[in-house]
Amino acid sequence: MSEVVVIEHLTLDGVMQAPGRRGEDPRGGFEHGGWAVPNRDEVMGRVMGGGMAEGGPLLLGRRTYEDFYSFWPHQKDNPFTEVLNYTRKYVASTTLAEPLPWSNSTLLKGDVAEAVARLKEQPGKDIGVLGSGELVQFLMRNNLVDKYVLMVHPLVLGSGHRLFPDGGPFATLRLVDSVTTTTGVVIVTYEPAPAGAA
Repeated sequence: MSEVVVIEHLTLDGVMQAPGRRGEDPRGGFEHGGWAVPNRDEVMGRVMGGGMAEGGPLLLGRRTYEDFYSFWPHQKDNPFTEVLNYTRKYVASTTLAEPLPWSNSTLLKGDVAEAVARLKEQPGKDIGVLGSGELVQFLMRNNLVDKYVLMVHPLVLGSGHRLFPDGGPFATLRLVDSVTTTTGVVIVTYEPAPAGAA
């Protein structure tokens, strides 16, 4: 069986919006795009590169899929471009239609929770979720997330879309790993705690 692994950059106040570049996601007048870039270092590259090297498929929401497709295939001399182009990508969307434009992309059909549960039943590598905040909330509500890898940056933005918004699903998590980078980012790995755990 495969596990669903949520992989996200977060600020201390939980913001996940537009970590990678200016203009990435200006919804709500968000002006801090690219906030995660100054904190990249060799430690983060090693930890996250190790996960990418495992080569599992990606599960993306529509907004993240379209943003990635508008950016990554056009990047030259970047090792992530080739990895992302050749990675199997599953897309959860009620508005997109096949064929999807990015190579190795498949639109999930029917009930998304059932489709993801079927993906998890297949043998193979873990399924990574990048960005896709609304999809993450949906997966949490349906008990489909097996692990969270969160890069928590020493930064408070005060505004922006958060990974865990007010009114989101309840979750009790268990810390299984943590690494601190040279720039003060704490990379934490959590798994859902067993039912009844305090």
